[in-house]
Amino acid sequence: MYQMSPSFIRRRRRSRPRFAGVVWLVVIAACAAPESTVTELALEEVAVEAAPGARFPSLERHDDAVVLSWLEPHMLAGEEVWALKGAAYQDGATGKPFEVTRSGGGVSFFVNWADFPVVWPLGDGRLAAHWLQRGGSSTYDYGVRVSFSENGGHSWSEPWTPHEDGTPSEHGFVSVFGLGHGEAGMVWLDGRRFFEADGSRAASPRMTLRFRTAGADGTRTAEVELDDRICDCCQTDAAMTSGGPVVVYRDRTDEEVRDISVGRFVDGKWTGGVPVHDDGWVIPGCPVNGPSVAAAGDEVVVAWFTGAGNTPRVRAAFSRDAGATFGPPITIDLGNPVGRAAAVMPEPGTALVAWLEDERLFARTITADGNLGPARLVAASSNARASGFPAMLVDSEDRVVFAQTVVDEGIRVLRSRAPWTAWQD
Repeated sequence: MYQMSPSFIRRRRRSRPRFAGVVWLVVIAACAAPESTVTELALEEVAVEAAPGARFPSLERHDDAVVLSWLEPHMLAGEEVWALKGAAYQDGATGKPFEVTRSGGGVSFFVNWADFPVVWPLGDGRLAAHWLQRGGSSTYDYGVRVSFSENGGHSWSEPWTPHEDGTPSEHGFVSVFGLGHGEAGMVWLDGRRFFEADGSRAASPRMTLRFRTAGADGTRTAEVELDDRICDCCQTDAAMTSGGPVVVYRDRTDEEVRDISVGRFVDGKWTGGVPVHDDGWVIPGCPVNGPSVAAAGDEVVVAWFTGAGNTPRVRAAFSRDAGATFGPPITIDLGNPVGRAAAVMPEPGTALVAWLEDERLFARTITADGNLGPARLVAASSNARASGFPAMLVDSEDRVVFAQTVVDEGIRVLRSRAPWTAWQD
C-alpha cells in the first residue's frame, strides 16, 4: 500500500535532526513568487507531560477549545502497550493529561506514522477520539474505533466502529468536525471495495471515501460514499465554512493522476470531488502526503504537496465562495520540500502554512491575493517517517503553536513569542 516513486523515496532520506541558524537567500517559484529571505522564528517551548518516546502529536480546536493529543508507548509485563493521551491547551500551557484508551489485553493497535489517532474538541466540553485497531492476522486488516467524552476527557464511551462493512480491509485517515449541539461529522478512507460481496478479492480494487455523523444522544446517520476511487493512503482533512463542511483529499483517476479534490456539503448532500487545481501529478503509488484545509467564513485555504513534472512543490490555493471554486495556486516552499503541509486561517483571506524541507520545519504567511511573507525557520526536523507530520494552530493570543515528533526522543510543542500579527515582513 505505501508505495512511493524512487525519486520521492530518495528525498525522504533520514539524517540526524539539526538546527540551521543561517540565512538563506532563495528564489521561490510560485505563480511567480518573489525572492525571499529565511528568518529564524523566536519560540518558547510549551511543557507537556508526555512519556519518552511519545509521538505523532495533533493540535485540534473547536471555537476556543484546543486539545493536544499524542500516542505514547509503554512496556507492561513484557508487552508493548500504546496509550492514546490528550491534554487541554490554553495560552501557552497544557493541562493534566487524560487517557482515552490503550492497547493490550488482546487489543492490538495499528500504529502508523501517517495515520495516527487524534482527539477532537466538539464544544461544550465534549470530545471525540479515534484510533486504529487491528482485526485479523492480515497486515492491512484494521478499522477505525471512535469514542466520545462528555466531560473533557475524564471518562469515555464504549468504542464504536463507524464502518459496518465487516471486510478485512483498511479503514483509516479519519477527519472529524463538530456540527453543533454535540454532533460530530467524520470522513475516512474505506477499503471495502478491495473485496467482492462473496468475500473474494476484487478484480479492480479501489479505495473509497465515506462519511457519517454521530449525535450526542447516540443517534447516527447512515454511511455515505463521497468518492468511489481515491488515493490509497493520503490524509484527509475537513473544515467548517459559513456554508457548511468541506473535505479535502488526494483523488485518483484511471490514468493515475493523483491531485487534490474537495467535497462540499450543500443543500443536504455532498458534492462530488472537484479538483482544487489541475496539477496533473501522475504517480503509480500513493505518496502518503495529504492536504490540509482551513476556513474562516466563506474564505477557504487548501495547502498540499505535489510532485507533478518531477518537481516537488508545496502549494496553497484560496476560495472566496466556501470551497466552490479556487484561485490559482501559489508555491510556498523554498525549492526542495518534503511536504507534510499544515494550514490555518487566523483571519479571512490570510493563512499560515507550515511544511518540511531540508530536515527543517518552516512556516510562512500567505494572503488570498498572493502576498507571501518571509519563510520562517521553526525548528530542526527529519525527513524520516518516524518524524510524522507537524501540527500547527493559532491560539487565543494570536501565538502560533507547533507540535512535532522529535525522532528517538518524544513530542515537542513550540509557541511563537510574538503574535503572528506582529511578525515583521
